[in-house]
Amino acid sequence: MKFLSKYRIPVTPEERKQRRKEWMLLIFSGIILGISFPPLPFPFTLFIFVGLIPYFIVINRRTTLASISKATFLFSFFFSITTIYWVGSWSSEADPYLMLAGAALLFAYPSVMLIPSTLYYLAKKVFPKFDALWLFPIFWVTLEYLLTLTDLRFPWVLLGHGLAKFNLFIQGADIIGTNGLSLLTAYINVLLFKSLFEKRSEEKFRLKPAFIAICIFLCLLMYGIYKVSSFKISERKIKVGIVQPDLNPWDKWSTGNLGQLTNQYLGLSQQCVNKGAEIILWPETALPVYAFGGGYHSVENSIFKFLDTNNVSLLTGMPDIIYDFDQNNLPEDSKFSEQGNYYYRTYNAVIGLNPGTREIQRYGKMKLVPLGEKVPFADQFTFLGDIFKWGVGITGWNIGKDTTVFKIYNDKLDTFNIGGLVCYESVDPVFVTAFVQKGAEMITVVTNDSWYGKSSGPYQHKDFAMLRAVENRRSVVRCANGGVSCIINAKGEILAETDLFTKTTLVGEVPLQTEKTFYSEYPLIIPVLCSVFSFWIFGMNILIWLKKKFKM
Repeated sequence: MKFLSKYRIPVTPEERKQRRKEWMLLIFSGIILGISFPPLPFPFTLFIFVGLIPYFIVINRRTTLASISKATFLFSFFFSITTIYWVGSWSSEADPYLMLAGAALLFAYPSVMLIPSTLYYLAKKVFPKFDALWLFPIFWVTLEYLLTLTDLRFPWVLLGHGLAKFNLFIQGADIIGTNGLSLLTAYINVLLFKSLFEKRSEEKFRLKPAFIAICIFLCLLMYGIYKVSSFKISERKIKVGIVQPDLNPWDKWSTGNLGQLTNQYLGLSQQCVNKGAEIILWPETALPVYAFGGGYHSVENSIFKFLDTNNVSLLTGMPDIIYDFDQNNLPEDSKFSEQGNYYYRTYNAVIGLNPGTREIQRYGKMKLVPLGEKVPFADQFTFLGDIFKWGVGITGWNIGKDTTVFKIYNDKLDTFNIGGLVCYESVDPVFVTAFVQKGAEMITVVTNDSWYGKSSGPYQHKDFAMLRAVENRRSVVRCANGGVSCIINAKGEILAETDLFTKTTLVGEVPLQTEKTFYSEYPLIIPVLCSVFSFWIFGMNILIWLKKKFKM
């Protein structure tokens, strides 16, 4: 320690006091921004327009990359604790690997938050006479887009997601999407910072930046008022029955009475049929077996018999298995069972069934939860898959190859096009548009949020779906094992919802929309433009370094 003390830079009492003050500002900024996110009610949402200001105060004073990075990590760490503390479940039943993943995320997210702050630092080198803080919102959106890519994707705490409960303000998402809302929200923070903290000595505040911030806010608000009052909900509707069985997610995967579990689902489904449901929704991985893989004929027959008898369709989350018998034409991701001597693929899937036919429509989940459903980069490094395995045995899913729009029929022979997403996929704004582009008139989400108890997680997941509804002007129907199940219309309004951890059903008429929004057609404009500019900044810094290095 004496050896290290020789290299410490002396700090004066005044500098130490200033450092503590900055620490408090960073912690305060992370917490204030965090509590603007669901599940806290609407008034807290307004903190999102000022939550970044204390952080800007600190990084605006710092000049080195190391000091900016330290400030960013501290701010982001408290932002993470406030918003995504729940990911590890932290219950007595939770799997150790789930808790490990949750703990890792609390440190991983602050680490990736160094991307926008690093780009901010690099931008100051490219534009030495320009205040790079004006570019910070662009770098933030770049990070949001990067969080939708690779096996480590986690687009949960997008800044725009924090606006979910501000219904009038989010209506503009049908043009600019959640990433666009993030961009404008970050700019409001920058403008208010400029107005309050970059003023001449005789000024109380700078009027022009505040005026621009207010104009941005009012423009989105007025558009929202116009859209909510003028948007026409379609008269074409389908009556949907949601089954919420409230099964213990940890016990469900242990051996049990499969017939009894199936009958429980069918009993709840009958309640929906009695209320006029034309299609029934069951939650994610409703049965803990590959029910339609060919080995559970009694389960298949009982489900098909129910559908035929009641003339009702079913859309259900279900584990699914595909056997690859042609060994000369095996898919690259086909797996081999040494015990059974066969090749196969397994999916966290959605199965679509109609009465009067044995046709099975399938969709394999494409966006898998890192560690929870797929070990990141296990395809490239197979040993990782052997190291990390959940106790419930669901870390080995294959990745679905393509989006599927389910064709559902009613007794009038009408056809309904329904997009079926699985759980975590509904958090990715761009991904959801793929179903709408393929003709989905309604979006369904089958999920199981029971892993996380009565934490913020299930409520955030439900509220973020309101943005998916507005972005695409599609009704969103969520069917959750233990809740929160709900019906959301194309204006992002929740029409009906269940309580968390209740065994219940929910039946309601769901409007079907066919027109596509600007965002549905062009979802990548804002995130790609921001990313291109950010990579240009990075590239320019490489050129600057090369010029200095080789004295060009």
